Amino acid sequence: MHQIAIVGFGNVGKCAYDAVQAAPDMALRCIVATPRTKIPGHLANLWATDINDIQAYGKIDAALLCLPSRMCPDTAEQLLRMGICTVDSYDIHESIWEVRCRLDQAAKEGGAAGVVAAGWDPGSDSILRALFEAMAPQGVSYTNFGPGMSMGHSVAAKAVKGVADALSMTLPTGAGVHKRMVYVQLEPGACFEDVARAIKADPYYFANDETHVLQTENISDLLDMGHGVHISRKGVSGGAHNQLLEFTMRINGPALTGQVIASAARAALKQAPGCYTLIEIPVADMLAGNREALVRKLV
Repeated sequence: MHQIAIVGFGNVGKCAYDAVQAAPDMALRCIVATPRTKIPGHLANLWATDINDIQAYGKIDAALLCLPSRMCPDTAEQLLRMGICTVDSYDIHESIWEVRCRLDQAAKEGGAAGVVAAGWDPGSDSILRALFEAMAPQGVSYTNFGPGMSMGHSVAAKAVKGVADALSMTLPTGAGVHKRMVYVQLEPGACFEDVARAIKADPYYFANDETHVLQTENISDLLDMGHGVHISRKGVSGGAHNQLLEFTMRINGPALTGQVIASAARAALKQAPGCYTLIEIPVADMLAGNREALVRKLV
């Protein structure tokens, strides 16, 4: 059994817990979460409040990092140097390669493997985009998200000074272009105009999209974890034009993220020390079971 730690116990962490519990080859060893986190009573004996205490819970094979993206690189680096494999759902597309290279060095020094950007996008959608390009090497691909709640964008908005809670909805306008509707619940005394200006200026999550910020009294009244994606590619296979490839899904975002992270942890434990993205790992390595049985079933 692979001994697993979950770092962070918000929406994604709770779904990662469900995925680990359902896995035939994984056992939960430890949950690392802040003292403010509400941990169910039956898990209290697995609860650590500091990443440095993780090894007190016995041998940990892999840690599932269910944290805001900006916290993932530092946490992953620390754990990799401790010899613990890590998987995260880092979602700042523009800097994934740089984070991968940084963690690659730490992973090799610690003798462990890390997987970065292993949610559903980036993550499982990245595998599909790579497959589509292999099927039609010449052409154009579009990824249209939503309509639905973006966890990464919501967390980014929530981190802005003066915001008590936030919800960012992604609305596709076509051809891979999106509009962001950001609902904010303000802290007492906060200036809405300052908050809206700061959110729209975020260079990673909002500055490059049409973004509308609206104030609400209670975010929980708007909360819906549903999301989705439509990926399409129109291109050329060899000399044959007009190849149209499409993929669509409607999902619960945190649940799918937690499941992909857990599956990617299984794959990480089969890799040589270093850091990887999902398109660099055999898909079969993410699946539980005998390799022969998998080939007979899926091929």
